[in-house]
Amino acid sequence: MKSSDLFVKCLENEGVEYIFGIPGEENLDVMDSLLDSHIKFITTRHEQGAAFMADVYGRLTGKAGVCLGTLGPGATNLITGVADANMDHAPVVAIAGQASTHRLHKESHQVLDLEEMFRAITKYSARLLTPNIIPEVVRKAFKVAQTEKTGACFIEFPENIAEMDMPEDEHPLMIKQPVAPVPPQEKVEQAAKMISDAKHPIILAGNGVVRAKAWKQLHNFSKDLNIPVANTFMAKGVVPFAKNPLALGSAGLQAKDYVSCGFDRADVVICVGYDLVEYHPYLWHPTKDRTIIHIDASPAEVDAYYPVAVGVLGDVKHSLNRIAEIASPHTGNAMRGLRKALVDDMSQHKENNNFPVTPQKIIWDLRTVMEMEDIAISDVGAHKMWMARMFRCEKPNTCLISNGFASMGIAVPGAIAAKLAYPDRKVVAVTGDAGFMMNSQEIEVAMRLGTPVVILIWNDSAYGLIEWKQMNGFGRKSNIDFNNPDFVKYAEAFGATGYRIEKTEDLLPTLQKALEDNTVSIIDCPVDYSENLKLTEKLGEMVCPI
Repeated sequence: MKSSDLFVKCLENEGVEYIFGIPGEENLDVMDSLLDSHIKFITTRHEQGAAFMADVYGRLTGKAGVCLGTLGPGATNLITGVADANMDHAPVVAIAGQASTHRLHKESHQVLDLEEMFRAITKYSARLLTPNIIPEVVRKAFKVAQTEKTGACFIEFPENIAEMDMPEDEHPLMIKQPVAPVPPQEKVEQAAKMISDAKHPIILAGNGVVRAKAWKQLHNFSKDLNIPVANTFMAKGVVPFAKNPLALGSAGLQAKDYVSCGFDRADVVICVGYDLVEYHPYLWHPTKDRTIIHIDASPAEVDAYYPVAVGVLGDVKHSLNRIAEIASPHTGNAMRGLRKALVDDMSQHKENNNFPVTPQKIIWDLRTVMEMEDIAISDVGAHKMWMARMFRCEKPNTCLISNGFASMGIAVPGAIAAKLAYPDRKVVAVTGDAGFMMNSQEIEVAMRLGTPVVILIWNDSAYGLIEWKQMNGFGRKSNIDFNNPDFVKYAEAFGATGYRIEKTEDLLPTLQKALEDNTVSIIDCPVDYSENLKLTEKLGEMVCPI
């Protein structure tokens, strides 16, 4: 048995279904060993696409997504997606081939110190220097990646180690994942008293609620104690918007929006599964004088704008249930007006047939045609802000928004991974024209695999979010315009189906048809981003409704 055979057996032992990546000279032995494995290798067109696929697979399943590259440029191409997974706390194990250990000590063709390079963007980075440590390193990588806070791990596999012979009795290690502890009773009681004594408490729910699968407990906590709840971009759907009248939607727009009005009024902010990378506390807590309760599996990050009065650490489900049992419910709903304003905002453009299409109308039509369990993968750009604010979610992990590392280019490869993880659900990649072109080569992968996804392109021939910032800050734009190919012909070149929206009335039926197509469908939809500045003006002048 070769070392690469044992390595693959260890991956099988971890329950790996897919490896996303590109073959190379320094991972030849691993690629050969995979031929005798049930693990399916998904050959991508760029390593960044492979890392994003592993990233989204990990977010949706809770199991570490796996990506593979070769040494040098193959490994460095993985970095953006791996960093995205780590900062967004998605479980991923990245693997890269490496040159023989006989030439790692000197300047050599395509050789970089990958172990050290990935150390800064992962929870754990290791180099396999002898074949006998393979079971330990693989087990540790998956254990660390999948333990709160989940994130990325990296394994460097030199080619001469991969081809070495191993005794036949070598085997993978037993899988054991740590269980989150029960929260200390003293902290539970402190938090309950602070919540009971509060006049205007508000909940800020983060992605940790999704990772802990604690959305039902959060919903009950909010309703039982009658406390309004806002979510970060990455926690959309943790509280069902339609079923919970206390749901305030997504916080995170850097403006005086409805939710910020709520934080300004609050005296106690209950942060549940919240990570600072999701929504900087200086934006929602500039005064540094509110009482903050931190409920999570891990201690809070140190930040001057996030002074935690009490931290309830342990299993998030247990924490919410136990606090709710002894805290006193609140009366009234002082933030009813905020919710009503948001609901009105979501629906005001549903009959708007102006062309190019307004962001609000695109989202209304998209939400209309998608089932509540279908999955939208949002890329990064101006459309992300609109999706976070306007796209209503009733279930977690049905609208994925990268907002920790917030890298452009995630939507197309992410949609492919989402369809592989949940083949019975419809999947839509919501992307700007800029983000689409960053990883559009992965359309070939979707066509080859037969994974039908819809790619909805918001086309403004510019870096729209940067223009929004430039106009807000300077009143003029700088070098954000570009030209696009014919997206319909581009789709057809891959064998996919292309649609172009030429009048707003065509958007909804086109979305319906694309979702029914058993192929990759690409929709080129011109968008009117003049609405960006209108929204900024509206939010800046808003007086909090009662």
